[in-house]
Amino acid sequence: MRDSPGDLAFEEYFESRSRRLRRLAYAMCGDWHLAEDITQNTFIRLYQRWKRVRPETADAYARRILTNVFLSGVPKRKREQAFAAIPDEVAPQGRNSEERLDIAAALRDLSPSQRAMVVLRFMEDLSIAEVAELMGVAQGTVKSQTSRGVEALRTALEIPEGVMNDGRLAY
Repeated sequence: MRDSPGDLAFEEYFESRSRRLRRLAYAMCGDWHLAEDITQNTFIRLYQRWKRVRPETADAYARRILTNVFLSGVPKRKREQAFAAIPDEVAPQGRNSEERLDIAAALRDLSPSQRAMVVLRFMEDLSIAEVAELMGVAQGTVKSQTSRGVEALRTALEIPEGVMNDGRLAY
């Protein structure tokens, strides 16, 4: 039996987006194994609805599913954990690994919803309105939680005021 055109389209979508969604999941949860589980659950749920997904909204829909999976199943962080899982990918050239670890640790200190908002705003470069719609909250909530999250990151990373205002989060 041959794959249907929908299955082939899903397979192509998976191949082109799985790595990016896994990185997004990692930015939210801070654990590569949990990020893999979140990504896998995201694609399972996406496949179940694939016939109704429009190609132009597939990325937004996948991010919404991933965010919901992350927020609904975030295990409580273990205080006794001494180190995070070692990623199975080499860090990209030109980025300081120690700074990346500091950012990951600082992100883990944010609440799950605040972490998701900061990651979606600055790593995925979504607008306030897009994050609000994706997370089902008011735009004011996104503004306040993102502001508090960025301030907490700034404090944790000892970054002076104004340095993180370029709107990018290198991860």
